[in-house]
Amino acid sequence: MKMISYKPFYETLFKKGLTEYHLIYKLGFSANTIHRIKHGEAISTKTLDALCFALDCDVQDVLCHVKDE
Repeated sequence: MKMISYKPFYETLFKKGLTEYHLIYKLGFSANTIHRIKHGEAISTKTLDALCFALDCDVQDVLCHVKDE
């Protein structure tokens, strides 16, 4: 069961008018990083920090913890 959700990441991209393409080809993030986010896999805190810096947002704008029900 995955407890980390990247749903806020896509909401933040939408609000800022950005795309995955922009992150990869304009901001230099690897396609593998975007693939990992898209599939709910782990990313490093270094990557999380870089995303927050690039998107000018807070951690909760990239991921959230989903509690087990």
